[in-house]
Amino acid sequence: MVDVGLFISYILIGVCILAAVGMPLVKAFGDPDSLKKMGVGVGALVVVFLIAFFTASGDNSGDATETTAKLVGAGLTTFYILAIAAIGGIVYTEIKKAAE
Repeated sequence: MVDVGLFISYILIGVCILAAVGMPLVKAFGDPDSLKKMGVGVGALVVVFLIAFFTASGDNSGDATETTAKLVGAGLTTFYILAIAAIGGIVYTEIKKAAE
């Protein structure tokens, strides 16, 4: 009985992932301006990750390879950059609203 429940759960998770990814894509293909904005956003994320990857040291301590250590460092640096940008955006928006 547990195996059947897990199988159904996996199917439902797959359907949810397809819906979460597919519906915005269907809407974006109907509106080219929206597709351009999405491309700019994805491109910006890729640029931030590439900057973080090329600035990562890759020093490994333990069983991790140099590439794995570099990817982990790049992921952490990307997270820090995006978190600071999000917090900065929130602070800027609140200050702008307070100034009006």
